[in-house]
Amino acid sequence: MSNPQQLRYSKEHEWLSGAEDGVSTVGITEHAANALGDVVYVQLPEVGATVTAGETCGELESTKSVSDLYSPVTGEVTEVNEDVSNDPSLVNSAPFEGGWLFKVRVADEPGDLLSADEYTAFSGS
Repeated sequence: MSNPQQLRYSKEHEWLSGAEDGVSTVGITEHAANALGDVVYVQLPEVGATVTAGETCGELESTKSVSDLYSPVTGEVTEVNEDVSNDPSLVNSAPFEGGWLFKVRVADEPGDLLSADEYTAFSGS
């Protein structure tokens, strides 16, 4: 699968949708999901929590390892994906669709997010 062109990407392998009414969706890329292996547990930030760009805001546990989840932007979490909490394998099977992780009201967006083509070159995927 190619990286969707409408998304932006962090070097920590998270993706960010365009803002709709100031709220963007965050997930991890297919490249990251494949590197992790089968995701068996997710710890997501709580609704109402403030996340900061580049800082840890959760955790993904797979059969291979545990990995920190980083926020690509600064803002307030408005929603978490309960489907992923109940079925973490969605992160692997649908990283850009049903496997999204949380939504955030963006207060600040760093200037170093990558386009799909830049992320593909960076990650080799």
